[in-house]
Amino acid sequence: MAVEALTTTYYKENMYEITQYGAQEYDYCYDGVGVGPFLLAVTSVPMYAESATKQQLQDLSTAFREIAKTVSPAVVYISTEQTVKSSQTANPFGDDEFFRRFFGLPEDRGEYKQQGLGSGFIVKPDGYILTNNHVVENADKIKVTLPDKQEFMAKLVGTDPKTDVAVIKVEGKDLPTVQFGDSNMIQVGDWAVAIGTPFGLSQTVTAGIISASGRNIGIIANGYESFIQTDAAINPGNSGGPLVNIEGQVIGINTAIFSRSGGYQGIGCAIPINMVKTILDSLITKGKVVRGWLGVVIQDVTPEIAKGFGLKESVGALIGDVLKDGPAEKAGIQRGDVITTFDGAVIDGVTTLRNIVAATEVGKKVKVVVIRNGKEKTLEVTTGEQDAGLQAKGEGTAETFEKFGLSTQELTPEMAKQLGYEGLEGVVVSDVEQGSPAGEAGLRRGDLIQEVNRQPIKSLADYNKAMANVSEKDGFLLLVRRGENTTYVVVNPVE
Repeated sequence: MAVEALTTTYYKENMYEITQYGAQEYDYCYDGVGVGPFLLAVTSVPMYAESATKQQLQDLSTAFREIAKTVSPAVVYISTEQTVKSSQTANPFGDDEFFRRFFGLPEDRGEYKQQGLGSGFIVKPDGYILTNNHVVENADKIKVTLPDKQEFMAKLVGTDPKTDVAVIKVEGKDLPTVQFGDSNMIQVGDWAVAIGTPFGLSQTVTAGIISASGRNIGIIANGYESFIQTDAAINPGNSGGPLVNIEGQVIGINTAIFSRSGGYQGIGCAIPINMVKTILDSLITKGKVVRGWLGVVIQDVTPEIAKGFGLKESVGALIGDVLKDGPAEKAGIQRGDVITTFDGAVIDGVTTLRNIVAATEVGKKVKVVVIRNGKEKTLEVTTGEQDAGLQAKGEGTAETFEKFGLSTQELTPEMAKQLGYEGLEGVVVSDVEQGSPAGEAGLRRGDLIQEVNRQPIKSLADYNKAMANVSEKDGFLLLVRRGENTTYVVVNPVE
C-alpha cells in the first residue's frame, strides 16, 4: 500500500521503533497495538523504553565490538580452484562455426578452471581450519588468506559430506583461534553474530538472533541435519564461517541460506558446533568420521500412527524394520517398537534419533526405552560402527529416490493392519515431494507399491534393486494398491 507521509513514532507498549515510508509500495504488518499498517524498521533493540537505558545500549554495542575484535582474527577467506570438464553436447554439424552460430549451439570449452570462495575459522594454533565440505569439495587448489593478508596453500585433512563439514590445514604456528561454545545451551531469541567473507568481502560482521534450532531442511542428501536458524545476514561466501554467541564463542558453522534471489532474505542455517566437535577430532586423528550404528529402519510417529498403535502422543521413532545381526536385533529391539529415550535423551522423532546414535561412541552400552504393545520396556544396546557406505536407511527414513521425489519404507504387519493391506506384499510410500515426477503421477503417502516395471516387489530390498536399474532419463511403471483398488501408474522422467 502507498503511505503518504514520513513519520516516526515510539510506542512504550511494544518498545519497538516503527517507521512509515512514504511514496513507496510495501507489504505491511501491524505493530501489535492496533495503530494501522507499518513497515517495521530494521532494529533489534528496544528504543527509548523504560527497560532499555542508554547505558545498556552502549554495553550491547561494546559487546559487538569485542566479538569482532576477538573472533575476526581467526576467520579466514578461502578461495579454491577446480578443473572442470565441459559437459556440453557435441556439435552435430562438426566444427562448422556457421552452423554453431546459426543454431545457437554452446561453445565446447573442453577443460576449464572454476573458481570458488568461502570462509573458515582456525581452531588450532598449528593451522587446522574448519569450513564446509561444499566449499572445498573436489578442489585442486585451496588458498587461505588471513585477516593480516598472509596467504597459505592449504591441504585437505578430511571431509564429512553427511554433515557438510571439512577440515583443512595450513603450515603455521601460534595462529589466532576461536573459542567453542555449547550449542545445546542456545535458546530462540539469543543474539547471534555471523562473521565471514560474503561475496568475497572479507571480515564482514552481521548480527541477529537465533530464530529456531533443530531444523531439518533436507539439503544434505542422506545426511545429518539439526541446523541452527538465524536472521543474522548470511550470503554466498559466508559458508564455512562461524556463528558466534554474545560471549564471542562459536556455536555453529554457517552453511546455508533460504533465498529466492540467491542473497540474504532473513533465514540462514548453521551446523551446531556440538555436532562438529566429534567430527573435528575424528577427521584430524583418523581422516574420516566414525559413527555409531543401531541397525534399524525408522520413521516418525504421525498422529495417525500414534492412534493405530494406541499411543497417547505423536513422539518417538517407530521401528519399521530391524536389520539382521545388527546391534538392535541383538539387544531385543523389535519391529513395531517405538523408541522414546536413547541414552537418557528424549527422542521426539527420526532426526533426533539418527543424530544421537551417529554421535554415540562405537561400542558404548546405552539404555533404550521403547513402547511395545502400549507398555514401556527398557533394553540395553551396544552401538556398532556405521559402515562408510551405509545409506540413510540404516538409521533414518527408508530408501529415498530424491530425483523422482519418492520415499518408501518396509510394510510392517502393524502398518498392513492399519492401512488395510493385510496379506499383501510390497513397500509403502512414506513421502511424495510436491511437483516432482512422483507427485505429478498422482502417488500419495500410504500407497502400496507392488511392482516396478512389471517386477514383483515383496520387500524394500526388492524395491531398491529394481529402482537401481531405473535412470532419471527414463520413466517407469508401477503397480500401486490404494485401499481396495489396484492401478498402474507411470512416473515420467526427470526434466
